[in-house]
Amino acid sequence: MSPRIHLPSGLVTFVFTDIEGSTRLAQLLGADYRPVLREHRRLLRRTIAATEGAELLTEGDSFFLAFGDATAALTACLTAQRALASHEWPTADAVPRVRMGLHTGWAEPRDGEYVSPEVHRAARVAAAAHGGQVLCSGSTARHVEPLPPGASLLDLGLHRLRGFDDRERLFQLVAPGLERKFPRPRTADATAHNLPTPVTSFVGRHAERAELRRLVETHRLVTVLGAGGAGKTRLAVELAVDLVESHPDGVWIVDVAAVTDPGLVAFEVAAVLGLRPEPGRPMVDTLVEYAAARRMLVLLDTCDAQPAASADVISRLLAGGVGVRVLATSRESFGLPGEVVWRIPSLSVDPPADGAESDAVALLLDRTAAARGGRPPDPSESADLRRVVRRLDGLPLAIELAAARLRVLSVGQLAERLDDVLGTLDAGREDPDPPPVEPGRSDDPRDPVATAVGLASPGPGVRAVQRPATERHLTMQATVTWSYRTLGPRAARLLRWLAVFAGPVDLATVEWLLGDDPLDPLSVLVDKSMVLAEPHASGSTYRMLDPIRAYAARRLVEAGEERSARNRHVAWSRHALERAHLGPDGRPVTLSLYALDPLAGELRAALRWCATGGSARAGLRLAGGLDQWWRERGLAREGRLWLFRLYGRIAETGERIPEAELAAAYHMHSLHAGADGEFAEELRYSQRAEAAARQAGDAGLLARVLAGRAAPLVDMGQFAEAERICREVIDWASGQEVLGDALFGVFSLAELLWRRGALDEAAELLGAARPVEAARPVERGRRSVDMLLGMVALARGDLVAAHEHLQVALRSRMSHGFHGRACDTLNAMAVRCAAGGDGLTAARLFGAAGAIRASMRCAPGIYGGYWAQRQGELRRELGDATFDGAYGEGTELGLEEAAALALAVEHPDLAVGSARFAAGPARVAPRQPVTPDRRRHHTGHA
Repeated sequence: MSPRIHLPSGLVTFVFTDIEGSTRLAQLLGADYRPVLREHRRLLRRTIAATEGAELLTEGDSFFLAFGDATAALTACLTAQRALASHEWPTADAVPRVRMGLHTGWAEPRDGEYVSPEVHRAARVAAAAHGGQVLCSGSTARHVEPLPPGASLLDLGLHRLRGFDDRERLFQLVAPGLERKFPRPRTADATAHNLPTPVTSFVGRHAERAELRRLVETHRLVTVLGAGGAGKTRLAVELAVDLVESHPDGVWIVDVAAVTDPGLVAFEVAAVLGLRPEPGRPMVDTLVEYAAARRMLVLLDTCDAQPAASADVISRLLAGGVGVRVLATSRESFGLPGEVVWRIPSLSVDPPADGAESDAVALLLDRTAAARGGRPPDPSESADLRRVVRRLDGLPLAIELAAARLRVLSVGQLAERLDDVLGTLDAGREDPDPPPVEPGRSDDPRDPVATAVGLASPGPGVRAVQRPATERHLTMQATVTWSYRTLGPRAARLLRWLAVFAGPVDLATVEWLLGDDPLDPLSVLVDKSMVLAEPHASGSTYRMLDPIRAYAARRLVEAGEERSARNRHVAWSRHALERAHLGPDGRPVTLSLYALDPLAGELRAALRWCATGGSARAGLRLAGGLDQWWRERGLAREGRLWLFRLYGRIAETGERIPEAELAAAYHMHSLHAGADGEFAEELRYSQRAEAAARQAGDAGLLARVLAGRAAPLVDMGQFAEAERICREVIDWASGQEVLGDALFGVFSLAELLWRRGALDEAAELLGAARPVEAARPVERGRRSVDMLLGMVALARGDLVAAHEHLQVALRSRMSHGFHGRACDTLNAMAVRCAAGGDGLTAARLFGAAGAIRASMRCAPGIYGGYWAQRQGELRRELGDATFDGAYGEGTELGLEEAAALALAVEHPDLAVGSARFAAGPARVAPRQPVTPDRRRHHTGHA
């Protein structure tokens, strides 16, 4: 080599070439071999000169070259092979078949040569090639960018190169003008696996991958169970790649779904291992004998296609040799001794604590970027991305299909369309439903393996269930159909009927729905991964992934069972609502809205049916059960919309609704409208409720309706008229002995009295109302009496009474889930803190209450002006910067955090310098709020 040749340094691609069978070729050609060798060298050197490669060594028929660019090196090899193939050699026998190998690694030249293990690795890659073949290492494949035009790299798998302990992934250069088919590479041992190379990245599942690896390394048979599209195969393959090094005799994947007859499962496994049938001997015996002395992992994929035959082969393999391990994927377990069943969870939809995206969102981001030509979703779509993955229950196949839809839809549009999960995900794809089975057809294509071993080929109906994975996963419909066709009548009916539930249910609920013992069919559905069993200390619950539920709902309609099943679900929902108001002994208990939170999804599903295909009257009853829940959760608008839909259903069907039930619905509607700031609508429905209640002739109902008439007047600023109506209602209800039903009117009157400074009268009114409130389970959790007495105490400047009443009210409201009312109490506690000299805490509580109320879209109510006035005073006292800083801190608090802050406020008597325990005369209370009544008066006994 000339010393003037520039040798690349850093990341260098080394190339070795030689003529395959050069010794035999020299013997064959004799004196004619030298011209052939000379022409071979000329063609290679011309290629090297064109691509700026450095020729380090030429010895006999071999070349050793170095390139500073991997793409240039690969291009040189491609050009050289084409030149050799197109050259006119003296005879056909004189054509030299040159093999070439490339490897890229870090190297520095010293004294005109390289001393590096990367050189030896490149030489071993070339030694593994065949004449006419170009092989490169995984490192070179990663650094070639771009590939030569028309060229591609074929993954040949992992191989152990001679002299190296690790395994190297080899790639073959494929391009026009080059041969494609060659024998297995000449490496130190046979290919260690036949695992496929995925075309998409593997996202997430770090914890699951580690857990599954631990199980496979500990147990000889591990079955990965999960619903169709849950990602069983992908996770198993990814894990199997990691385990190649620990299984010297290989890791082998067998797709049982491709097997068309139970008797062929053993043949399929044997074919993967390179075994052929032996005359007069069962294939499984040959298979067991081969595996007995080997340490290998067999990955049996989609065993639910042939569960019994797969179980037989597995048991024989495990019994025949201790070095064999089996990792199986299936939708149902085998029930074999020693089997460890691991259920694959859906991808996590909740973000981790480190602030990264959840696995489900990360997968959707990755696949969406691919679908949109490399453009990731806009950050403004993050919330919709989370909506989508939650709606799809983190099911990987559903997420992959959803990403494909994002070629034509925005993420928000996709999220809005997921009420029809199957229709949206499968849009534009053919549903591969099998053709009808026609017995006796003679034109069915034959299965070549089946024919070879003398078995009949299955008909088209059977083959439809034995589709390859790519076809089975073409649509969600096909994926779920795969499992549905294996169900018996009872299990299939249970699956259809469970589709009416929106969320998890317990065993008693399933039994209530069917009116029969569901244990047997439910066990089948759980075993086949169509229903997920989730154990809890109080008992297991059962749920379906959303795509499976959508499929089952379609089948429910097709079976003509939808009306019966959904009406039964409505009846269950009504029953569940009633139970939420009762204790274990069946007696009424204080209403806790937390008891309604778990029922919200089911009640919405029941309401949807009532508004579209069921009874509007039943829907109004359900809506009545959610009356307070809607307002206290900031969902008054949703409540109004459901009522409007039910009114439309009544008009559509002409269903007769009793006047008393209409009055209750209109009254509830009026309250929702007021909470939502629709005051004209509030008054209109209040008037309708009064008219219907008078028609019904129910004094208690009329008292409740009339007691609510003051609310729209207050909202419209007609305070004097509202007070007059409250007094009339209270007097009338007392005469009718239904004062308890007019309790809302009592509280409205107390608020109006507080507003105009009639504090003594308000306190007296509330004192009389306390036992009435305590006797009513639906109202007493709100502790409205204590809240209002706390407001009266604030107006009087009595911090002790205000603190005690407000703490009681806040604690009860939080304990029973009255979140909207708790915001009012937080504001009141802010006023109490400001009056007690703790302005920073007051500002934080004001900020928290304001942010929470804004998020709940609640109207300010009668206290709105009062809170604004107190905030203005506090701002002037603290200064803008201090107030805004503390207020901003409060807006970051959640409701529970804000309540904890308020409940931690020290009692005035325990504060430093308390008037009650200070020596000498009692100190004057802190500044008094602006009220007509300045007299101090302890309201604890009002």
